[in-house]
Amino acid sequence: MAAERSASISTEEFRILNMCLDDAIADAVGEFGRLEKIDIVAADAKNATQDLGFLAHELRNFLGTATLACEALRRGSVGGSGSTSAVLERSLKGMRDLVDRSLSLVRLDAGVLLHERILIGELIQEVEVSGVMDVKARGHQLTFQNDAGSAEIVGDRQILASVVSNLIQNACKFTRSHSHIILRVLATADHVRIEVEDECGGLAPGAAEAMFLPFAQVGHDRSGIGLGLAICLRGPQTLGGTLRVDNLPAKGCVFTVELARAPSLA
Repeated sequence: MAAERSASISTEEFRILNMCLDDAIADAVGEFGRLEKIDIVAADAKNATQDLGFLAHELRNFLGTATLACEALRRGSVGGSGSTSAVLERSLKGMRDLVDRSLSLVRLDAGVLLHERILIGELIQEVEVSGVMDVKARGHQLTFQNDAGSAEIVGDRQILASVVSNLIQNACKFTRSHSHIILRVLATADHVRIEVEDECGGLAPGAAEAMFLPFAQVGHDRSGIGLGLAICLRGPQTLGGTLRVDNLPAKGCVFTVELARAPSLA
C-alpha cells in the first residue's frame, strides 16, 4: 500500500510492522500446532500400537511447528529474537521432553535398570539447574532445600532424575501464576524423601486418582501428552519406593517420593 501511494515508512513504523508480522507468524504457527494436537488427543490410545502412534504424531506435531518457524526465520521475514524464535525454542524443548519421557518409559517397561549408589543431594542439585529454566520461563520461583546431608540411595540415576524433573515440570504447569515451588530433600536413618510442593490451589475431588494414568490430563494446560506423572508413579515403584500426593486445600499439593536409604559404606 505504501508503494502504491508513494508513501514513506519511517524506521520506527517499519520496526512496529516487523513486530506485528513476527507476532502474527508466531500465532499462526502456534495455532497450527494446537489444532494438530486436538486431532491427536481425540484418538484412543488403548494398546501399545496406538500409544506408539500417539507419540509419533505428537513428535510430528512439534517437528512441524519447528519447521514452520525455521522457514520463517530462514527467509528473514522475522527477527531472530522475537515470538517466532520463541515458538521454535518451545517446540525443540517439547521434542526433547517427549523423547526423554519416552525413553524412560521404555526402560521401565523393559526392566533395563542400573543399580548404583547415588548421592541424593548431588543428583537433586543437577536436576534443579535444568528445572530452574522451566520455572523461570513460566514466571515462577523455585526454592531448593537440602536436608539430606550425604545420604545415598541405590538405584537408576536416569530414572530417578526423570521422576524429579517431571514433578517439577508438572508443578510449573499447574501452579498458580507467579507462584512459589519448593523442591525439598529430607533423610532419616532408613529413608530418603524428595518433595515437590506447588501452589496449584488444591486438588479437585478424584483428581489424585486420575492424574497418574498414562495420557491422562486433568488440568486446563494440555501442553503435554500426560506421560510425566505416569513415569513419576512407576519410577519409584521400580526402585523399591513409593510416590504419594498430599492435598493442601485452597493452597496446593505436595508430591513425595520415598526411597530406602543406602547403608553407609563405612
